[in-house]
Amino acid sequence: MTRTVSPLFAQASAGIVSAPHFLSAEAGANILRCGGNAIEAAIAVGSTLAVVYPHMNGLGGDAFWLISDGNAETVRGLAAAGPAGQHYSTATFLDAHLHEIPFRGGRSALTVPGAVAGWGAAYEFSRNTWHGSLSWGDLLEAAYLYAARGFPISPNQSTTLARFAPDLREQPGFLQQYLPSGEVPTAGTLWTQHALSETLKTLAKEGANSFYQGELAETMIRGLRAAGSLLTEADMSAFKTDWVEPLRVAFGQGEAINFPAPTQGVASLMILSILDRLKAHLGDHLSADFIHYNVEITKQVFRWRDQVVADPYFHDFDLRKLLQEDFLSEIDALIQPGRVLPTPDIGIGDGDTVWFGVADAAGRTVSVIQSLYHEFGCGVMAGDTGVIWNNRGCAFSLKKEQINGLEPGKRPFHTLNPAMYAENGRVQMAYGSMGGDGQPQTQAAILMRAKHYGLSLEEAVASPRWLYGRTWGERSAGLRLEHRYPKQVYADLQRWGHSLSWVPDYSDVMGHAGIVRLRSGLGSTFAAAADPRSDGGVVGVDAT
Repeated sequence: MTRTVSPLFAQASAGIVSAPHFLSAEAGANILRCGGNAIEAAIAVGSTLAVVYPHMNGLGGDAFWLISDGNAETVRGLAAAGPAGQHYSTATFLDAHLHEIPFRGGRSALTVPGAVAGWGAAYEFSRNTWHGSLSWGDLLEAAYLYAARGFPISPNQSTTLARFAPDLREQPGFLQQYLPSGEVPTAGTLWTQHALSETLKTLAKEGANSFYQGELAETMIRGLRAAGSLLTEADMSAFKTDWVEPLRVAFGQGEAINFPAPTQGVASLMILSILDRLKAHLGDHLSADFIHYNVEITKQVFRWRDQVVADPYFHDFDLRKLLQEDFLSEIDALIQPGRVLPTPDIGIGDGDTVWFGVADAAGRTVSVIQSLYHEFGCGVMAGDTGVIWNNRGCAFSLKKEQINGLEPGKRPFHTLNPAMYAENGRVQMAYGSMGGDGQPQTQAAILMRAKHYGLSLEEAVASPRWLYGRTWGERSAGLRLEHRYPKQVYADLQRWGHSLSWVPDYSDVMGHAGIVRLRSGLGSTFAAAADPRSDGGVVGVDAT
């Protein structure tokens, strides 16, 4: 299997993959070379990422997909994110004298993971609608081989392990899974995951449903309950994915497309739309004005996001109201040059995630995001399966009056939101990023730089970025700038009243972004970029 480092930018004539780990990009490209379509390749990318980037995502996590056959009107959303178990409510924790849901351990394993079901639903859609021809086992083969035979640990995984291992090593199965020698493996160390390879072998043989019913599901639930989780086999077997209608808003010469609730996709669209309306005031893409307008818009958008975005089965609010021109006009009227508005009381939106995009020779495109929420999720291995469980449930509130209060069968609020951009009725770009509250901000930076400022894809992704928000342990939100910004930009923002700090060049704090572009005309049909802040890569496929 090829293990050569992929470049961070590529062009091709018959399909392309962008992913935050180069081995997963190569796995997807191999499927395209074998005649697979964009969905089939994306399943190979996603399953491989679950193996080679385990601090960011895994079989025990969630996923959201945007799927396009090329026609902007037919873009579909696939929500593969699970709800809280039936034994969970605010009383579950309050009666135990806990006033917030723990971030780690079995008590934080309270939602059913949807990622594997998402692969299965996407596979069925591919076979039934796109006439996909590759077998389910073919699509999981790269993931299985990397788990069974090993792969070189990436620098990002090694540094993340070093940071979080002291807090997680006592969680059931964590030491066995990630620190078999007792020490943090250095980057480049060949690492195998035999328990996970056996789970992947079961999935390849028995299908995605075996993750939710049968012996594998029973083993995982036993392990979780021994660690303090209240999830049951009935919670697992009851889970179903949802096909949903995406949200859309006019942007530039086309439209931006994103995911509805329970994700913050509406926030990403609101920011883009307001920036588009105020573009005459933004200055250069590296200017203090561009950052200032983005931050002030983000403050107002997040204020609305936190009031209305929740599981639509529990809170039925029409998010399209927030995308109407008259409503957005009320927000953009608040944004003034050099004027810093009060900081709203926004929630903490940290977390690690992977975004990846695939386009095939027919122009069919997918934009996908997967996550365990925090690095390594709750830190608990579900039995001896090699599956580390998500801790997405700690995004719930224990205040019953809040819109995202914990209830049985309810999905938590998700920062995850995959994106697309369309012009003239055709999907032109798929893009996205990890980064919690940073995702809408990074999406705005990428699309504005690519479409409004006309930067190349590499520049759009790699250029210096900012992040507004609050991270763990902080009492108030602040603005971070990568140190590659000119000092005058920092001075201007500080003079206007922004609370600022520097972060290192190409910092993980800014997220791992990526973009795939389809274009018609002479020359290459596809182009893509991956983020130098990640261990990512782009692999293109040319017609033979």
